[in-house]
Amino acid sequence: MGQEAAGAGVGLSGVAPRLRDLRRRAGLTLEAAARRLQMSPAHLSRLETGQRQPSLPLLLTLARSYGTTVSDLLGETAPEREPVIREGSVEPVEVDGWVYWQAGGPQRAMQALRVHVPPSGPQNELVRSHPGEEWLYVLRGRLRLFLGGVEHHLAVGDSAHYDSLTPHRLGAVSPGGADLLFVHTLLQSHTGDLCLGGADRPFPGAAPRHTDLPEGGTHAS
Repeated sequence: MGQEAAGAGVGLSGVAPRLRDLRRRAGLTLEAAARRLQMSPAHLSRLETGQRQPSLPLLLTLARSYGTTVSDLLGETAPEREPVIREGSVEPVEVDGWVYWQAGGPQRAMQALRVHVPPSGPQNELVRSHPGEEWLYVLRGRLRLFLGGVEHHLAVGDSAHYDSLTPHRLGAVSPGGADLLFVHTLLQSHTGDLCLGGADRPFPGAAPRHTDLPEGGTHAS
């Protein structure tokens, strides 16, 4: 493949150990990672040991597959992140009546949001199932959480923490909707999905891959 041509590669020795470390942190064997990348295990092994250098297009593919950036693979130092997010500094995003405010920094292992859930709408009927964990805390109103076929009602001050492979759905019980804090894990590659929001219009920064299931369905890998 043209992407694998050694002559078009980038000559940075630090890329090889970073590739190996990212694969191991993702819990992937050499064979499993090679299947995901649609290349041979032997070629991936040569990339990880520095015997071959990835071309720039292949470097982009590798970064996307491992849920990172080309800059990270190349060892570029990221600018210092601002740890404090001030009230009013983030513009809300609305999707089908759901309103989201970013409540955490970008490119973190977790994404934190403040969310308004409307009393009705198409998003209230979507059942999600995807790898990771989710945590939510009700700030205002009452929330309905369908989790693995069981319906839970949460009031102000109640919270929930669950494995998001369990099919789940959120909706507001209160006529005026409900407000909550929502935190979910961002996993490697395409599994770093956002539970909330439209399947065709994901929240900025979320990978646009959801498993939308009929209620009571099972997860499809």
